[in-house]
Parts: sequence; structure tokens; C-alpha cells
Amino acid sequence: MSPKKSEKNLVNSLYLFLQFVTVTTCDNTAFCHIITMKSISVARQQNVISLLLSGHSICKVASITGLGKSTVGEISQKLEMDKENHPGGHPSKLSPTDQRRIINQITTGKIDNAVQATDFINSIIPTPVSTQTVRNCLKNHNMKAVVKAKKPLLKASHRKRRMEFALHHQNWTVEDWKRVIWSDETKINRIGSDGHQYVWKQAGESISDRTTIPTVKFGGGNIMVWGCMGWNGVGMLAEVEGRMDAKQYVDILEQHLPQSITDLEIPEDEAIFQQDNDPKHTSKLAQTWFKDQKITVLDWPAQSPDLNPIEHLWEHLKSQLHKYPEPPKGVWELWDRLVVEWGKIKDEECQRLIESMPRRIEAVIKAKGGHTKY
Repeated sequence: MSPKKSEKNLVNSLYLFLQFVTVTTCDNTAFCHIITMKSISVARQQNVISLLLSGHSICKVASITGLGKSTVGEISQKLEMDKENHPGGHPSKLSPTDQRRIINQITTGKIDNAVQATDFINSIIPTPVSTQTVRNCLKNHNMKAVVKAKKPLLKASHRKRRMEFALHHQNWTVEDWKRVIWSDETKINRIGSDGHQYVWKQAGESISDRTTIPTVKFGGGNIMVWGCMGWNGVGMLAEVEGRMDAKQYVDILEQHLPQSITDLEIPEDEAIFQQDNDPKHTSKLAQTWFKDQKITVLDWPAQSPDLNPIEHLWEHLKSQLHKYPEPPKGVWELWDRLVVEWGKIKDEECQRLIESMPRRIEAVIKAKGGHTKY
């Protein structure tokens, strides 16, 4: 076999081999795949790729090279194999830096909403953007608009005291918390519960009886109640008459707390009573009564309803009252329903809440005395 014929056979063999092999080349930082075709030489394909990388359209490349649009399109498709797929549409009017600035302003609490964010970013970029553009930016960063949760005002002194309380009790186990009797007062409305109620509605659905909670300006009626709970269930429930002062508070304690301690099966010498720092709770009259009864009072930090599990028990009670098909005719019927539903609360409900105390303490420490999710 002559050298020329041998060389020709070798070229043909390599040509057939290249039909199935992807040759990877590097142009600056971009990688492209060249797939050889039977009817197009490698040189022509490289010419097509060079033109495509230069920014020419498929139609333009087809016109320059004399190839069909479908052929150029196939080469272009192979060229895009290693490139990231980008969604179509107009490029964002906000640069990555602008977006980071907006997110930083939101997460640091300097601004709260999209309107404020729009005013902020428009003050530092040459081309103003709309509020909807900013909203889209926030959504793309997995942020959503929610109603601000109402939380007690925490001053520096409150945070410090909460932190001290949490550190002092961080090693308490559930067994330790079983000794505590939790107490609180709450208001119960006859119409329109204070508890949260949710409803699903369709987009654009108008306001109706189904999507609203009825309220009345006059004659609605409500009652204030005092209650307590422990590991073995709920204690006694008492109605507060009018505006409670220190004397009425002590009367309620005298009539209901000792019996509750007995009913909850907590040894008197081990019982610890919890109450918040309302002035009538910390009055000299109340302090004297606790001392005379030899009842230990938990040194409670101010502005800390998130640490009191009975707060969630009130929510449970109000949700049960909301299940009645008709509102009570008056406050007396409301009280009767309250007594019934209070008596239905299972011990397990109280235990579930008290078991959360180590987690609540941990959350306060993590928040450095600040707000928690509870």
C-alpha cells in the first residue's frame, strides 16, 4: 500500500471516529463541545462555532457559511450543552450588588417593606425601579411579606433580666418544672374571640360572613378570668369582678390557690407559684399573703409571656369556645361554657406545654434575652 493511500485511510478512520467523540476546546473561560458531522468538515464546524461565539445569530451564521439553519442550530445546541440555562425575559433592572443592598437593609431592620426598600434603592441608582421590581427581588431571595407579630416591648433592662432568669434555670429539667403552678389572667369576649382564626379564600374573593369575624361596638360583653395549671392538669378557675386590685387578687388566691395545689398533687413544701409582675401581683398585700402561707414565688422576669406556658393554654381554651355554633346570649352563658371547656382540658395538654420549658429557656439564651418564637 502506497504511503499516500495509507495516509488517506488513516484520515478516513479518524474522521469516522470523530463522528462519535466529543472534542472539548477552550476559548477564554468558556467551554464548547464540537460534534463532528458526516457532511461537514471539522474546519467548517470550527468556523461556525467561532461565528456563534462572536455573537452572530444562527440566521447570520447560516448566511455566511452557506449551511442550513437547522445544521447551524444543531451546532449551536451542542455549543450550549455546558452553559447554564437561564430563564427568558428581560434582564433584572437591579444588579446583584443592588439586590444585596436591599436584602441587607431588610435583614438588619433598617427598613421594613418594599415601598421603603424602593425609596432606598432609587436614591442610590441612576435608573429608578418600581416597587413591584423590588418585591420580585425579595421573593427571588425567598422572602415573603407577613404581618408583624405583636410582642412586648423589651428594653435593655428587660433583656438583661430575661437572660439572667434563663441562665439561672438553664439546667432545670422537666422534673424541676413539674413543681411550678403557672397562673395568669385573660379576657374572654362573648362575640369575636381574641384567639387567632384562619380561613382559606380564593384570589379576588369579596368580603363575606365566611371570611370575617363579627364584632360589635356596644353590648358585646366579655369577662376576665384567673386560672392556673400544673403538671397534673388545670387548677381552679375564677372570674374577676370589674377592675381587679390587690385586695381582689389576694381574695382569689386565698379561695383558689391552696385548693389548686392540693388538687394538682404538689407537696406544699415543694410548690413554686408563678405570676407575672403586674403591680397587684407584687403588692405588699400579696407579698404578705404569700409569706403567711409559706408559698414560694418564682422570681419572674418582666415582659416575658413567651416563658409562661399557660398563655398557650388560653389560646386552646378560646379555640374550643369558638367551636360553638352560636355565640352565648350573655356573659353568664359565656361563663358556663368557660367552666365546661376548662374542665375538659386534658392533663396531657398541660404536660405538653410544661415539657416545652427547657426549650423556651434555651430560646431566650439564644436570643440573648430577646424575643422568642413562643
